[in-house]
Amino acid sequence: MGKKRILFLTGDYAEDYETMVPFQMLLMVGHEVHAVCPGKQKGDKVQTAIHDFDGAQTYSEKPGHLFELNYSFDEVDPENYDAICIAGGRAPEYLRLTPRVIDLVHHFNHFNKPIAAVCHGIQILTAANVVRGRKLTAYYAVGPEVTLAGGEYMNVAATEAVVDGNLVTSPAWPGHPKWIAAFLEVLGTKIEL
Repeated sequence: MGKKRILFLTGDYAEDYETMVPFQMLLMVGHEVHAVCPGKQKGDKVQTAIHDFDGAQTYSEKPGHLFELNYSFDEVDPENYDAICIAGGRAPEYLRLTPRVIDLVHHFNHFNKPIAAVCHGIQILTAANVVRGRKLTAYYAVGPEVTLAGGEYMNVAATEAVVDGNLVTSPAWPGHPKWIAAFLEVLGTKIEL
């Protein structure tokens, strides 16, 4: 299968690695990736945050890079995309309050298009009520939301990914190698070595 068009959803205080790395990796393999955020236009920037594990009971948060969006959210037509990829971090907790974000997720779910989400990005999927009866993972603190939304929360290591049909999830950025590889497989992307 050839080049795919992927909608990439991020926002202010999305996790830095969970924004930069998937966006760049998907471009690297030749896909067209439109990075968007509700309320922002092409050329606007989002402030990312670096979530690190410093020995506290939860992650710490440090300022990340500014990430430039390459497409305007208001111009998104989900019919024009083959898949959606959702960054984690703090952005999903407020992005899920945007009805249009929920509508977009419903589109991808309804048409069985690939959906990739990492870490707290799964909060958007639970808010859209598309995880019922599905196996998926998330940052462990989001696990109760997955269960309450009717999904089967898979408690896997941060370096792992879980695939259930068109749905590809991972608990956190250490899972990028397996998460992105699984997403590419679901997309039908072949990489020759």
